[in-house]
Amino acid sequence: MDTFLVVLNVVVMLVLLGILYWMQRKHISFTKRVFTGLGLGLVYGVILQLVYGAGSDTIAKSVDWFNLAGNGYVKLLQMIVIPLIMVSIISAIMNLKGKQNLGKMSFSIIAVLLITTAIAAAVSIATSLSFNLTAIEINAGDAEQARGAALEERVGEVEDLTIPQQVLSFIPANPFEDMTGARSTSTLAVVIFSAFVGVAVLGLDRKKPEQAQTFRNVIEAVYGVVMRIVTIVLRLTPYGILALITKVVSTTNPDEILKLIKFVLASYVALLIMFVIHLVLIALFGYNPVTYVRKVLPTLVFAFTSRSSAATIPLNVETQTRKLGVSEGIANLSASFGATIGQNGCAGIYPAMLAVMIAPTVGIDPTSWDFILTLIAVVVISSFGVAGVGGGATFASLIVLSTLNMPVALAGLLISVEPLIDMGRTALNVNDSITSGLISSKILKENNQDVYNDRGPDLDAAATS
Repeated sequence: MDTFLVVLNVVVMLVLLGILYWMQRKHISFTKRVFTGLGLGLVYGVILQLVYGAGSDTIAKSVDWFNLAGNGYVKLLQMIVIPLIMVSIISAIMNLKGKQNLGKMSFSIIAVLLITTAIAAAVSIATSLSFNLTAIEINAGDAEQARGAALEERVGEVEDLTIPQQVLSFIPANPFEDMTGARSTSTLAVVIFSAFVGVAVLGLDRKKPEQAQTFRNVIEAVYGVVMRIVTIVLRLTPYGILALITKVVSTTNPDEILKLIKFVLASYVALLIMFVIHLVLIALFGYNPVTYVRKVLPTLVFAFTSRSSAATIPLNVETQTRKLGVSEGIANLSASFGATIGQNGCAGIYPAMLAVMIAPTVGIDPTSWDFILTLIAVVVISSFGVAGVGGGATFASLIVLSTLNMPVALAGLLISVEPLIDMGRTALNVNDSITSGLISSKILKENNQDVYNDRGPDLDAAATS
């Protein structure tokens, strides 16, 4: 009987995927298909939840099959992240007029990321105090205690690294190893390596122009192939979102959420406030925030469902260049930097909220200015090199809490709602990287305003061509 139910659930999923395929064949816009996939996944997930229950073995086995579409799509995106970063950044730097422009681009993007992270930490602190969040009132079950113990073991890895050592970890001693994503800072390391290659080509232009031109031709050819792969994979976005959101909704235990509902609400209030701040910043630089939201929403939906800033990089770059008019160099740098530096959700809001909650348990007044200013500074510094995948927020929290000499085990109390909150955090991370690219393109005068204002489906065309 159980096997029959699993087969039935998989057949229903195939039918839903078929609906999305039919919409694609009818040339219905990419954005509409993304939101159709999201809607179908929400409804189907709720139905599975009501019929079987979140902890059902039937749902677990069904989700295992759903993962072929959901996690399979995420893996395809992860497959092209490193090649896309490498050829895009090398190509962008090769086309710069001088090395100084690269410095300006990097400085502007990183400055926006860090400033918004500081703001995110301040928003998180204010929200936590407004909701009167404390770790004392949360009951720890077996799962929470086990998670806390695991965090206590892991914190040793973090405590052993000084800030200079963390900075050194960004430098790719073995770029080929980093191309495999072996370290949490691998993405940033690949960016640095690619930047060196691009700058080297600029130097080769003056000394051996023929060799430089040969290399340029190779990179341009590889870039064309990689971008074509990106286009092919992006076509699958609605299918991936359908499977991913079905999994999340069907396996989330509502009872566990209700136990920590105040923390969940506080987290999403902070996330929404920070999203509005992003829109205000965009408006201050002369962009229409309504147009911005309409154009970036499909990308944020995928970030929300996938919980991976790194996997969203290809969609992030395409959105910036094709929909927002950001130059390719800035778009690739902001998307890459934003996946490892200054993540507003995972490295800003979450660690600050945990610190405020835990502070009273060790006799610290979370309302004191000394604590608040120290916490914001630690959050900003520790936001370098946070992995843009699930678990990045935990790593950032370990750094912040251990730096402030706070017990990290209490962070394990939130394990039951971690996936639900991580979805919102990831969407905010990606939105911040897009915001940094858009603002930097305005500052450096490398933005095409006509593309930004164009209501045509640029990314839709890319995904359906």
